Amino acid sequence: MAFDKENEPVFSRKLNAGKRRTYFIDVRTTRGGDYYLTLTESTRRSDGEGYNRHKLFLYKEDFNKFLGGLEEAINHVKTELMPDYDYEEFDKNYEDEDHSGNDNNPDSSPESDQGEAGEDNTSDKGKEEDMSW
Repeated sequence: MAFDKENEPVFSRKLNAGKRRTYFIDVRTTRGGDYYLTLTESTRRSDGEGYNRHKLFLYKEDFNKFLGGLEEAINHVKTELMPDYDYEEFDKNYEDEDHSGNDNNPDSSPESDQGEAGEDNTSDKGKEEDMSW
């Protein structure tokens, strides 16, 4: 199934995660009027020539399984593997900056550059330094 390259998100969240990494969570619609998520990790390339992006497509029938598995994995790390780690450490570093992730503006979301489901064009040479596409 090909995705419409003009398909703008109906909801977006931008999550800044350090100086080189940003996550985007977008809700998009299918041609049939259904909804799915795109989860995108965008990292600045080490050579300074744009960004690498990795996308995951999550469909409604998998929402509950995905969320349950993610919560289980995170809780395992927090309680079994690294119980003494301060998981709020990085939240404190961003208190004075605007990292609310409250972006409903399609321009703040990565462009829909994929072809078929799962296909990803990862090079974004010449994009803005602030990673706001």
